[in-house]
Amino acid sequence: MTTLSPENSLSARWSASFILVKRKPPIDKTEWDAFFDENGLLAKSRDSICVNILERGLHPFVRTEAWKFLTGYYSWQSSQDERLTVDSARRKNYEALCEMYEKIQALLENLHRDFMETRKKIAYDIQKLHDKDHLGNVLIDKKRLEKILLLSYVCNTQLMVEHDHETFWLFQFFLQKTEHSCVINIGVGKNLDMLNDLIDFLDPVFAEHLRGKGAGTVRSLCPWFCFCFQRAFKSFEDVWRLWEVLLTGKPCRNFQVLVAYSMLQMVREQVLQESMTRDDIILACNNLIDLDADVLISAACLIYAELIQRGLLPPQGDCTARGHGPRPWFPVSLPVDQAQD
Repeated sequence: MTTLSPENSLSARWSASFILVKRKPPIDKTEWDAFFDENGLLAKSRDSICVNILERGLHPFVRTEAWKFLTGYYSWQSSQDERLTVDSARRKNYEALCEMYEKIQALLENLHRDFMETRKKIAYDIQKLHDKDHLGNVLIDKKRLEKILLLSYVCNTQLMVEHDHETFWLFQFFLQKTEHSCVINIGVGKNLDMLNDLIDFLDPVFAEHLRGKGAGTVRSLCPWFCFCFQRAFKSFEDVWRLWEVLLTGKPCRNFQVLVAYSMLQMVREQVLQESMTRDDIILACNNLIDLDADVLISAACLIYAELIQRGLLPPQGDCTARGHGPRPWFPVSLPVDQAQD
């Protein structure tokens, strides 16, 4: 992989400092509250807040509210009164959906085989989840999660919030926000295509190996995107840290592709030295565990800086421009700061 020349790129210098300088403390409740004026309107720009989240992260006590802005549950331009109105409306809508579900549940069970199969799959997958951390603290209410997922399925449409209606709507907005990113199977193929293009351009030696002995390796990395990389981290705190960065859209859209590329680079030397074939490469990738989210985010930021340096991305932090290859590295779309809430 080509070595960066930080002195030749402002973006590279910024990314290098991000990986070398110890991260500042995350945004805590006191600092978050200071972002708002007396009417509850944000006095700090959305862009500034998102950059801070990228560089520092959020304290766990702040996530409950901050994620509502990041997912679109709340508008960034809303006042406190407007947010209270939104909460009330969403609670009523959720209660109406629950009533609707109760009325049609028997009909679904009798007439729709897909519903029964989906319910069994949800129940099966939920039972496999780790519901407690290493200290015995409860991470997930499995019954609550099953209800939310079933209702989401019926309506065709992290649990870090207290009320079910908030959980449901956050889940809905989270799926919409990451429609072309890395939640469940939505857009996974596009992510894998972009990852393959990225390897071709930045690391042709590795790409040639993957086309030969490692054929099919990139396609087999589907779980990385389906599970938002959570299996690779040492704690759920690291999972939240990465997810909230992805939700900011900083430093660019589809940042998860750069994260995946950075993870592949961790096994690159071993793969080439041992001339690994596909199955051994996948095993090496699956053995990437106990990772630190900050280290991984920093490494991905360096990749982002290299893309800018090579002229594949504009220097303003918008990853929506087309590259010089057969397809863009990142889908063409509105820059994050111009997109709708």
